[in-house]
Amino acid sequence: MIKATESLDRLIEGNHRFVSLTRGARSPDNKTRLDDLGPVQEPFAIILGCSDSRVPAEIVFDQGLGDLFVIRVAGNIVAPSQVGSVEFAAEQFGTRLVVVMGHSECGAVTATLEELVRPTTDRLHSIRSIVERISPSVRSLLDTNLRDDPEALLKTAVRANISAAANHLRHGSPVLENLIQNDNLLVVGAEYSLSTGVVEFFDGVPANFRPPQLQDHTKN
Repeated sequence: MIKATESLDRLIEGNHRFVSLTRGARSPDNKTRLDDLGPVQEPFAIILGCSDSRVPAEIVFDQGLGDLFVIRVAGNIVAPSQVGSVEFAAEQFGTRLVVVMGHSECGAVTATLEELVRPTTDRLHSIRSIVERISPSVRSLLDTNLRDDPEALLKTAVRANISAAANHLRHGSPVLENLIQNDNLLVVGAEYSLSTGVVEFFDGVPANFRPPQLQDHTKN
């Protein structure tokens, strides 16, 4: 079983390779990985991310087949099916790192803010269900000065939504709570930047965690 902090190291290193335009031996397009995969999968990290087509977890973390257990849903929301998927992977595969990964300029968060400011009645029920899950984590922001700064409001709301989802996983599932308390399961929140490609882990990272030393490939 791979420790959560070791898995976090792998993700940070993989994202650095992605940003610096280098590729690892386990990259998604490496077909030789097919030969390494047996009947049992052993993903080292669970990623609950947004469905946005610009944020594919395997690519932004430079990982290959069998490395990540990925759950994608608009707005990286946490509903019963997502909780169940995380529980399944954590219990079935012994994966000890869960990452809730949102991204800058999230359309689902934008739609939620717009709905809170100017409520509508013509949104599809399916879309409204996503908005309703994001609303509790961002509604209070509209009572602050951020209301007058749309760019700052969206940035803050994106992170608030990520943190709320991560917190939901930590405290909304007896299965995951038990794994956190007794088996060193770690749930962290991260934001992917659409402009830079960098993933920043900002929520739930242990205070004593020291990121890996990364080589600056741009100088080679």
